[in-house]
Parts: sequence; C-alpha cells; structure tokens
Amino acid sequence: MDLPAHPRRGERGQATVELVALLPLMAVLGALLWQALVAGQAVWLAGSAARSAARASAVGADTRAAARRVLPARLRGGVAVRSRDGEGVHVAIAIPSVVGAVRLGTVSARARLQDQTR
Repeated sequence: MDLPAHPRRGERGQATVELVALLPLMAVLGALLWQALVAGQAVWLAGSAARSAARASAVGADTRAAARRVLPARLRGGVAVRSRDGEGVHVAIAIPSVVGAVRLGTVSARARLQDQTR
C-alpha cells in the first residue's frame, strides 16, 4: 500500500493551525507554573523571614526590619509581622500575582527563640 508523496490539498497547513490553536493553552499553562513557583518562593521566604524576626526579637532588635531584610523588594510591601511574648514571631506575606497587581492570598510562618537579652 503506497502512501501519496504529498498531503492532500485540504490537509496543507494543518500542523500550523493546530500549533496556533495550542499556543494560548501553552501560555496559560506556563503562567500557572510560574505562579506556582512564586507561591512556593513566598512560602519558603515566609519561613526565612520568621526565623530572622525571631533572632531579632531574641536580642531586642526590630523584628519588622529583620523580616523585611530577608525578603525581595516585591514581597516586602505585603509583609505583616506580629510579635507576642512567649509565642514568638508570626510573619504573614501576601502572594503576588504574576499577572497584574492582584494579591492571591497570604502565607505565614511562625518562629520562636529564647530571649537572649536577660
């Protein structure tokens, strides 16, 4: 059974049409993957910021400044630091959106170290 050497006239460009139809889907999947990476980074950095703030609290320094120093500029604007005696330091970070200026929620972490000032 021999196949024709050339595609039939109605099938020319079919692969191009299929590729063009898939490009928006590929772009959306790429954006979702990037957003997942940004959210993961926010979770990771929330823990780092909480540990840094707990170290600052243990030596009597400014907890908010310590937490902000650990964070990249894009995450600094959405950080909230709460410090309570005996409970440690709680840091919450707003998750930025990769598209637009929307915040998608918050992630938080808590850390506690013994007071070193006594």
